[in-house]
Amino acid sequence: MVYLKSTQIIGVLPEEFKESIIKDVRKELSKLQLNPKPIPEEVYLTRKELADIFKVTLPTISDWSKKGILKPYRLGNLVRFKKSEVEQALQTINPKDQ
Repeated sequence: MVYLKSTQIIGVLPEEFKESIIKDVRKELSKLQLNPKPIPEEVYLTRKELADIFKVTLPTISDWSKKGILKPYRLGNLVRFKKSEVEQALQTINPKDQ
């Protein structure tokens, strides 16, 4: 036995229903156009990782944090640095010649 699934909408003309669907689809598409790229996940670096990258000592990383060159994020005893902010700090310190 074959069952057919159907939905009935009472009190709405087919053209009104069609326009309502089109309006909602356009609204959702406009939201997607405003934010087409997925938000990249932030990467956090440890003090040790930064020291290895810059080939400096851990006290130097602490000194840069105290001077405001790098912005540390603390969670209890853990200290982390956002990779994007480290890259931005590098560009601020050493801007490319134009």
